[in-house]
Amino acid sequence: MPKLTLNSQSINTQKILFIIIFVLLASSIFLGVKYFAVQKELKEIKTTLGIQEINEKVLDFSKFFIEKILMGEEEVGFEERLKLENAVRNLNDEKILAQWNKFVESETEAEAQTEVKNLLEMLINKIKI
Repeated sequence: MPKLTLNSQSINTQKILFIIIFVLLASSIFLGVKYFAVQKELKEIKTTLGIQEINEKVLDFSKFFIEKILMGEEEVGFEERLKLENAVRNLNDEKILAQWNKFVESETEAEAQTEVKNLLEMLINKIKI
């Protein structure tokens, strides 16, 4: 019966294969950990971006509202009212939209002033840092 012997060249080949497999396994684990870390970071960035977009919409609406309603010297025209209505709907906030409707449907100047204060407070509270 022939004897199986391992020569030094075979042992070196096995060592090289073992090192290659170990390096591949270690790099796969490292890349997997990095992948999940980047996924977590991406989720945080998307959340931050969403907050930033909401803040920008709220600030744009607030600026336009202050410019046209509070600082305006003349009656607000149809086109500006339409822009304001679209901007407030674009905020996608039912409470702010309801408060906007209360303001728009105000019958007296005192009621309108109260509703404006409530609307501005809601807009400020909507902004997140």
